Amino acid sequence: MALGKRPSLILLAGFIMATTVRVDGQPPAQDRVVLVVHGGSGVLPRAEMTPEREQRYRQVLEQALRDGRNALRRTGRGLDAVETAIRSMEDSGVFNAGRGAVFTHDGRNELDASIMEGRDLRAGAVAGVTRIKNPISAARAVMECSSHVLLIGEGADRFAIAQHLEEVSPVYFWTPERWEELQKALREEERTGRRSGTDRRGAPDRPFGTVGAVALDPGGNLVAGTSTGGMTNKRFGRVGDSPIIGAGTYADNSACAVSATGHGEVFIRHAVAHDIVARMKYGKRSVREAAREVIGKLPKEPDGVGGVIALDAAGNVALEFDSEGMYRGTITESGTVAVEIYRVP
Repeated sequence: MALGKRPSLILLAGFIMATTVRVDGQPPAQDRVVLVVHGGSGVLPRAEMTPEREQRYRQVLEQALRDGRNALRRTGRGLDAVETAIRSMEDSGVFNAGRGAVFTHDGRNELDASIMEGRDLRAGAVAGVTRIKNPISAARAVMECSSHVLLIGEGADRFAIAQHLEEVSPVYFWTPERWEELQKALREEERTGRRSGTDRRGAPDRPFGTVGAVALDPGGNLVAGTSTGGMTNKRFGRVGDSPIIGAGTYADNSACAVSATGHGEVFIRHAVAHDIVARMKYGKRSVREAAREVIGKLPKEPDGVGGVIALDAAGNVALEFDSEGMYRGTITESGTVAVEIYRVP
C-alpha cells in the first residue's frame, strides 16, 4: 500500500539514535513502546542455535522494527507500521511467512495473513494465497478495498492482483531449508505410517515461525497483523489461526492489539486474541495479566502451544509464551530497540 504521506512532526521531534537493549527491561514512561514484532514461538533449541544464525534472526527482527517505525514516522499510521514491519519479515526468507514459508504435503506454499485496526474494528484477511509476494498487503487490501473480511485461495490471489499488488511465481517462495523440512517430514511419514509434522493428537512437533506485529500510532489507534505459511506437511486445505480474526489477530482501542503464534487449531478453539481483549475490557485485567492468563489456560503440549505479543493504548507490552522461546522485539517512540529469542531469567 502507498505510504507517501507527510512525516509526523511529533514523532520526528522524538527521534534519537537507537540502541539495542533487552526486551525484559521496561522503557521509561515517557518513552512508550509504539511497535512490537514476533517471528514465532517455534525457536530453534539452544543446542542447535549457532552464533551466526542467532545474529541473523536478531538482524531481521531489528530491521523489521526500524522499517515499521520509519513508516510510522512518515505517515503517523499504525496500519503502515504493521504492514511495513511484516513485509520486512515476509521478504527476509528467515521466518515462516512470505518467502521462506513452509511447504504443504503437495509441495506448495499456501500463505495466510490478517490485519485489524482498533478504532473501528476494521479487518481484512487472506488464506491459501500462492502468488502474492506480500500476503499482509493482500489482507490490508481486503480490509480497505472490499466489503469483505476474509478471502481465500484463487479468489484472494485474483483480488490482490486486481489491486495492483506484486504478483510472483510460486517458485519465489521456495527455499532449500523449508524444502528439506518437507522431505524429512515425508520420509518420517513413510517410515512410521503416521503423518509426520504432528504428534499423535495432531499437534505440531514444533510450532513454526509465524510473524506478527502490533502498533500504537500518535492518534491512539492500535493495529495488529499476522502472516504465516502454516505448518510443514499440512494438507486438505488446512487454515490455522493467523488469518482468523479473534484467534490469531485482534485489535480494539478500548483494550489492546494482539498477534499470536503457535498451534493454530488450539488458538482457534480458544479464540485466543479476542479472549485477551475481553479479559481487559470486562475483567479489568492489565494487558500482561490478560495475556498471561490466556496462554496459561491453554492445553499443554510438550514443546509449548505458542505465544502472543500484545500492546495497549498506554504503550504497555505483553510478551507471553509457554515454549523455550519466541522471536520478539520492541521499539519505542525514541527509537530504542529491544530484541530477544529465549526466555530471559
